[in-house]
Amino acid sequence: MEVKIGIQNVGREIVFESGQSADQVADTVAEAINGPKELRLTDEKGRLIIVPAGVIGYVEIGAEEVRRVGFGAL
Repeated sequence: MEVKIGIQNVGREIVFESGQSADQVADTVAEAINGPKELRLTDEKGRLIIVPAGVIGYVEIGAEEVRRVGFGAL
């Protein structure tokens, strides 16, 4: 699923694909905002994304969607 993180006073957002569920990402974001000083998420390739919790403007969590493979008409 696609995750977008908006940073305060920065024109670009951080965009990556995560293998975690929407609930897992939301829980991690909530914990970071309420507790630790940083948000730590991992993308599908295993890279670690660390964002200071105090500068997070917003987090947009995409809908979980199964990717279709092949050709077909709906």
